[in-house]
Amino acid sequence: MVGSEQAELATSAAPFRVGIVGGGVAGATAALKMAGLGIETLLFEAGDSLVSGPPICHLHAGGNLYREISDEQCIALLEQSIATVRAYPDTVNRRPTVIAIPTSDAGEPDTILKRLEQLTLHYKTLIEQDADNEVLGHPEQYFTLYDKHDLARLAQQSLPDNPQTPDDWLIPVAKYMPHDKFKFPLVVVQEYGLSVFRLAATAALGLEQSQNCRVHLNNTITQIEPLTEGWRIESTDRDGASQVHDVDFVINACGFRTGKVDDLASFSRKRWVEYKAAYVAHWPSQPGMWPEVIVHGDRGTPQGMAQLTPYANGFVQLHGMTHDITLFDGGLVASTEASAQPNLPQHMVAKAGGGWEWTEIRERTERAISHFSQWLPEFEHAEVGGKPLCGAQQIPGEDPSLRAADATFEGERYARVELVKASSALQAADRILAHCEQHGWISLPAGWENPTLPLTVSLDSDAIVEKARRLAINRDYPDALALPFPQQ
Repeated sequence: MVGSEQAELATSAAPFRVGIVGGGVAGATAALKMAGLGIETLLFEAGDSLVSGPPICHLHAGGNLYREISDEQCIALLEQSIATVRAYPDTVNRRPTVIAIPTSDAGEPDTILKRLEQLTLHYKTLIEQDADNEVLGHPEQYFTLYDKHDLARLAQQSLPDNPQTPDDWLIPVAKYMPHDKFKFPLVVVQEYGLSVFRLAATAALGLEQSQNCRVHLNNTITQIEPLTEGWRIESTDRDGASQVHDVDFVINACGFRTGKVDDLASFSRKRWVEYKAAYVAHWPSQPGMWPEVIVHGDRGTPQGMAQLTPYANGFVQLHGMTHDITLFDGGLVASTEASAQPNLPQHMVAKAGGGWEWTEIRERTERAISHFSQWLPEFEHAEVGGKPLCGAQQIPGEDPSLRAADATFEGERYARVELVKASSALQAADRILAHCEQHGWISLPAGWENPTLPLTVSLDSDAIVEKARRLAINRDYPDALALPFPQQ
């Protein structure tokens, strides 16, 4: 049941109107969900396209990239990631991730293994509750362990053209990453990738076909004024023309600028904002097809976590959790009593808008290549592949290590979506919908919590890829980042 059919069920005689400020993954997902349920939705985005924020590259299905976070956050991320795969199936790059602990690191594999076992049990429970939750492969293969003898055996095998099994995916690691640099076992986990460009394309194509959502691109919010039952939103387009819209409910989904809208609405909020960047490299001599590879390390130190995320045609995305690669000195800032908006240094705000100098692109990308080459010597032949994927993520509250968050409310008619990870977007939208139904403003149909997005289920996969390619090129990135990997 979609479109006008659901509109009849979801809204009363006087249409309930929601204004969403911000067209990133949070705002776009909320718009897709609400418009798909027949709710009149206005989406305001300051840029010229949707979902153009931080460098989304994987699901975080279980939080295994972050050994410092709580088990509760890991379980939340697993549940949210499963919902994300179901909602955005055409955005997923279905390849596993290898997690390795170097011998130079103080951590031990046992800590990861206990968490993986707990996540596997929870994954089984979710599948028992709903068979459609089996989107990360069979639970018995959620993770696979490999000791030193396994790697020696796999190193003797030929590189597969079309890897299918965990063994297949681990062969290039076994052949090209020196075994004596790691503690054992190594882990292969079903942590999949995400293409931010295919996600943006899915959102744009889905909302284009909706009669219930009006998308206002290139619109900057200048004022939000409370009404007796709702809000008045004033915006200005890039030509300077002003618009005024009255809505019944506001969703503040402005990403790292969420505090600016909180300030306009006179709401205080404690939060952090952290600016980070990932780097695009091209590895023309890449041997075989690679999984994502995570080498754990202490964040903010010279041996911070290293991450290689593969894409099509030998392009890779790199993170190095050091202050001269992915992290930046002064890049983690907090809100104050005077403002809910943390004040990032202006040069980082400029970078988030694309204002990178070529010399810094080259220097930081080459550092990222060198950082990963410690564990993969062949990778030293990689080269700069494009400008960085960058942005700032907001972290609500007072704990900057928080990784799972969704929606909070101010009064009855104002919600903010504060995502740390993209996979939390759908849960945030569902929480807001439940809030609105509890107040009697909407009536939701049975099964509305199904993570499938009605506006996107009929989209053609090829059309999504083609739209994503155009978005990548328009944003000055290699179109390989928009292609499915591995290619079908």
